[in-house]
Amino acid sequence: MKKTRVALVGCGKVGGLHCKAVAQIPEAEFIAVCDADSSRASKFAIEHKAQSFTTIEEMILKAKPDVLLIATPHPLHRQPTVAALNAGVHVLVEKPMAASIEDCDAMIAAAKSSGATLGVISQRRFFEPVLRMKHAIDAGKIGKPLLGFFLMYSWRSLEYYSSDPWRGKWSTEGGGVLVNQSPHQLDILRWLMGPIAEVQGYFQNLNHPGVEVEDTAVASLRFVNGGLGSILASVSQKPGIHTKVHVHGSNGASVGVETDRGATFIAGMTSIPEPPLNDIWTIPGEEKLLEGFQQEDRNAFTKIDATVHYHALQIREFVQAVRNHKQPMVSAEDGRATVELFTAIYQSSKTGRAIKLPL
Repeated sequence: MKKTRVALVGCGKVGGLHCKAVAQIPEAEFIAVCDADSSRASKFAIEHKAQSFTTIEEMILKAKPDVLLIATPHPLHRQPTVAALNAGVHVLVEKPMAASIEDCDAMIAAAKSSGATLGVISQRRFFEPVLRMKHAIDAGKIGKPLLGFFLMYSWRSLEYYSSDPWRGKWSTEGGGVLVNQSPHQLDILRWLMGPIAEVQGYFQNLNHPGVEVEDTAVASLRFVNGGLGSILASVSQKPGIHTKVHVHGSNGASVGVETDRGATFIAGMTSIPEPPLNDIWTIPGEEKLLEGFQQEDRNAFTKIDATVHYHALQIREFVQAVRNHKQPMVSAEDGRATVELFTAIYQSSKTGRAIKLPL
């Protein structure tokens, strides 16, 4: 069967991770890269044995990709995404989908108009302990999910913020911990708990002088299903401690995951040193399964490069969805919902009032 032709826009740190992931996908072949910096694009293309371009229009015309991966800084996602979709190319864009709801809506409109598929990277959904939670909740094992929280105690150094010129600035990053480090867990919490009806939140920069954006945010949530939730996301703990998502149900049972231990990994700069694990599992009759789950996931972790493996799982799922004319697991609407959530937290903090969703 003919392989799906995959190209990339954005030859930075996460772009290299995407290329390594595509190399693990039997149904796909990596054919082209695009970056405004011609020398960087050329070097990247030589490394990954692909064609090199400086404009997306020329790449689409000459390389003819089926799927385009977008790995530019998030405020720059809209233009290449819309251009590709309008040309009938399917697009999988890195998290967050964009820095604004307006950009998300323009991207979704282009997908609907063209009929091309648009998805958003959220590879932590593919963690085994996260999928285990999703299956248990969907099976009704905790009753109705009524209380959920996301807790991130992580760290980002000043060296991290200076590693790229766009980091740490409102104009070029669009925000701080909410926009850059938190979208995975914001997405997972909403995926497990359901749509959000109202948000009350605050954000602040606690200990990163010289960085414009927030390093810490907190929020209280009310879900459409009547459940409640909370968010505490911070990269102001040195060293990083852990990142967790827990969901508690109407029958009193709880399921949880520690998605990251220590500081969350940085694409192209750090690795994932420890496996994601279920850290709580009190479903009636399954309480003793937790140790086995943890051992199973530790054993599997030793056989993979986790920084690449889960991206490969999601990119392959997207490629298969395109080939089979199905919607991907993480849709454009899912990506927009995450942007809507962090936008609401910003609005709530600035206005001092609760924000009702949808915006």
